[in-house]
Amino acid sequence: MAEVACPMAGVVAEVKVQPGDTIEPGQELLILESMKMMIPFQSETNGVVKEVKVNVGDFVNEGDVVIVLE
Repeated sequence: MAEVACPMAGVVAEVKVQPGDTIEPGQELLILESMKMMIPFQSETNGVVKEVKVNVGDFVNEGDVVIVLE
């Protein structure tokens, strides 16, 4: 099991995956709004999404776990 941490603080603008999805390196997982910019957050590994820990509109800090992979 692996945890995907947020690379920077911001507000979740869009979640692109859901539990059960198979992801690959480079795939967009979510989009953060930070400093009035939309920043895509991509996967660095492959796996299957076990849990999405954030919703659209949630504020996240750098290092917060946002997705759990199996």
